[in-house]
Amino acid sequence: MNHSPSDKKNGRPLIRSAGDVLRQDLAHMYDKLGAAAEFHERTVVMTGGAGFLGYYLTQFFLGLKTRGMGLRKLVILDRFLFGEPEWLREMRGQHAELEAHAYDAASDEPGAYGSVAAADYVLHMASIASPTYYRQYPLETIRANVNGLERLLDAYRHSDRLRGMLFFSSSEVYGNPSPDAIPTPETYLGQVSCTGPRACYDESKRLGETLCYVYATSLGMPIRIVRPFNLFGPGMRREDRRLPADFARNVLSGEDIVIHSDGRPTRTYCYIGDAIPGILKALTHHSFDTFNIGMDGEELSVARLADIYAEVGRELTGYRGVVVMSAAEDREYLTDNPQRRCPDLTKARTILGYAPDIGVRDGVRRYLSFLLDTAGVRL
Repeated sequence: MNHSPSDKKNGRPLIRSAGDVLRQDLAHMYDKLGAAAEFHERTVVMTGGAGFLGYYLTQFFLGLKTRGMGLRKLVILDRFLFGEPEWLREMRGQHAELEAHAYDAASDEPGAYGSVAAADYVLHMASIASPTYYRQYPLETIRANVNGLERLLDAYRHSDRLRGMLFFSSSEVYGNPSPDAIPTPETYLGQVSCTGPRACYDESKRLGETLCYVYATSLGMPIRIVRPFNLFGPGMRREDRRLPADFARNVLSGEDIVIHSDGRPTRTYCYIGDAIPGILKALTHHSFDTFNIGMDGEELSVARLADIYAEVGRELTGYRGVVVMSAAEDREYLTDNPQRRCPDLTKARTILGYAPDIGVRDGVRRYLSFLLDTAGVRL
């Protein structure tokens, strides 16, 4: 790969490979999280653990043993809708403490799988998060976020081991916030359509939060909620069909970067290495609560994000494509699409000590570098 000297920034090592990206990110995550002793000799269960977030969480948890704080078991439950990823097969062969089971959150009983019943911590991530795919599988999306969540809550309601359960909600619960609610705090109640192409995801996440609230307050279960805002980075498949993955695929294929809007909607984008410490701080928080997790700076238009991908692509590979706008073939592609998305992180910063600091350009560089070095590997 033709990485430029500008990869070296703020004293960080020059990134030359996927291994470099992962090592640098792990060091960053361990430093940001601080003490990870809560996980030593614990059993952690992750539903949807073979997906984007599961990739880096798996790297983080299995890496703890090199720091003298290894898990007893890490159990990944996943439907493998797109097949079992190569990274998971490889890691199962290297780590005796790692279990992986084919599991459909919409219909299966979790307690029947391996070490699941002995969990100390549970992360419920089993949901399709890409609008392209959850619109293809709307009922499966609803069932994972509602039926699957309730089944999981019931499985642990009498557990005397469970120390924390984390439900992955979404910034989509806010819908299309009014201008005076940007940045958006957790107290904002949202402007969300209960009908339409995105409702299967948005509304099932909202009902999932209600279930968590009821089980936490009525039954005393140690449940927490995170609302991620536009996370991206290694582990996100090239075919994910969310903007960061679409733009990365365009760059790596030498194609023009295609925007299916007027390019004006804005978002903040949070690199995965910055998100994981916040997620784990929420998991180990001492009481029921809900936290925004993301980046609260650099609210960028879609057009500006595309420009950054093109610029970094030129630096890394000599990319020669341009940014073009083209209407999507799907007539409902932009229906209920939020115009702005930016979190208020005051609560997460104050209560959790969450402090993201990897900028978008740096994150894009790491993501593209990782993908360049893993070309041909099915993530």
